[in-house]
Amino acid sequence: MGYGKYLVFRIINALIVLIIATFIMSALFVKVTIDQNEANMREALRAWDQTTGKQIRQTLGDEVYKEKRKEYEKKLREQYNLDKGYWGQVLEKTWRSLKWDFGKSQLTIGGTNDVRKIILMYLPRSIILFTTASIITMILGIFLGVRAANNPGSLFDRSLSIFALVTYSLPLWWTGMMFILIFAYKLGWFPLSSNFMPTDTIWDKIHKLALPILTYVFVAFGGWAWTTRNIMIGTLQEDFIMAARAKGLPERKVIYGHALRAAAPPIVTMVIFSLLGSLGGAIISEQVFQYPGMGMLYWQALNQSEVNIVIGLTYFSVVLYLAGVVLADMIYGFLDPRVKVGASAKM
Repeated sequence: MGYGKYLVFRIINALIVLIIATFIMSALFVKVTIDQNEANMREALRAWDQTTGKQIRQTLGDEVYKEKRKEYEKKLREQYNLDKGYWGQVLEKTWRSLKWDFGKSQLTIGGTNDVRKIILMYLPRSIILFTTASIITMILGIFLGVRAANNPGSLFDRSLSIFALVTYSLPLWWTGMMFILIFAYKLGWFPLSSNFMPTDTIWDKIHKLALPILTYVFVAFGGWAWTTRNIMIGTLQEDFIMAARAKGLPERKVIYGHALRAAAPPIVTMVIFSLLGSLGGAIISEQVFQYPGMGMLYWQALNQSEVNIVIGLTYFSVVLYLAGVVLADMIYGFLDPRVKVGASAKM
């Protein structure tokens, strides 16, 4: 029962944070939207004055012109949602965002201008690229980190530490440019662009994804291995590990059945947030590889001042990270019984 209360408490906290974050985000972006809509309304009024308004003034006089102009301005204010005031628009935008209704975009992508559909169109592409690369990175990093921790001070351990410090300090976008220069431009092993074409086969898509995935794994797996190694070294010095070895348990079972499980909570946190972060794409890296993912969509939205798309992407990121926190808490409850006890005592 304590674990159930703990989860309910965490979920309620996440929902409260989501509402507050959405309200703040709406308050920031609605101001930009109001400025854009006021500029659009003034442009529409200017165009009306030069066409319809000019004809009305010439035929019906100034009084009728002023009256018709006020009516048209009122209609434009309703059309551009300027009749509700700033805070009214903030509350409306907050409520609509919480319902996953982000409105329409001025851009038509894939035959639609619905922001939610556009985001869901780009999301699978980021999952294919960055989530695949993250999974490969985590498996390779954890395996090598455990091996290095089991032989601290060895040549492999020192070499891995040096490699991790060097590669993890390299910017992903710069490494991508160097890999494109070497493997795509000089050697011709991979295409220069990772942008999908309608005529691409499955092999063509895999070929275009290979270089971005290789770049991500090269930069990130050393950091994963080094972090896992440091966590495992501390765990391997615990008394229960020495007791397990004293009982004569196989070393493989001691490492993977006892030590790795005890060290799992911080590693689980890294895994969850790495996977969730990969869903958001990477703006600069996707620009380097010309890959049409969530990062590219974010870049297009910023360049085109598409506030609704920016709000949708930001809201999506907040939901992902809050879901990651709740998921990590759920897994902690299974891995560490003290979480249940602590929750019960406080509740």
